[in-house]
Amino acid sequence: MDKFLTEMAEILEEDAVAPGDALGDFESWDSLAALSVAALADEQFGVTMSSQEINDAVTVQDLYDSI
Repeated sequence: MDKFLTEMAEILEEDAVAPGDALGDFESWDSLAALSVAALADEQFGVTMSSQEINDAVTVQDLYDSI
């Protein structure tokens, strides 16, 4: 989980993120960030995420659970 949170902080252009943080609260949460999450899931975890899974996620934890 620590590695995921570090990667998410980078994607979201933040110093740190927590599992309960709402994705919509980040100014940088947009379609490019969603694509970056899909690439992260594939490259680091070997998981293919659908755009629906990413769009359904409300929190950072939701994304982690999907992976």
